Amino acid sequence: MSEVTSRRVVLQPSTVEVIFAWFQRVIAGYCLLFGILYWIKLIGFYPGSLWRFDLMPVHWQVAAVVLAVFFPFAAAGLWMLASWGPVIWFICAVTEIVMYAGFPELFGSRPLIVVSHTAVAVLYIVFRVVIHMQKRPVRA
Repeated sequence: MSEVTSRRVVLQPSTVEVIFAWFQRVIAGYCLLFGILYWIKLIGFYPGSLWRFDLMPVHWQVAAVVLAVFFPFAAAGLWMLASWGPVIWFICAVTEIVMYAGFPELFGSRPLIVVSHTAVAVLYIVFRVVIHMQKRPVRA
């Protein structure tokens, strides 16, 4: 055996990368929960007026269907650490932010959801910047 083939390079993820992976998996859990909650609204299991699909206004029908499909899809991508997972989550987050911050007269005001999506986005950006800085070659 030659010297080149006898040596293996094993790359270990950094601590920040491991924490980032678990961060994505926690967000995946929340996405799955949100998806299930939207499905509960769609099938009419949710108590309250106008929370059955055929009784919802059209704007709620469109939003609920889109988010009921996209949130579980985002959860799967985030859990698998796939590159498309955060993209689908971003679409869901922007949709809910626009719903609750941009059109409160139609969807109601839910500032906690807006703030939580914004906080997750900021944390995601911070993680990506830190990981990028760690992988950057050191210049002498």
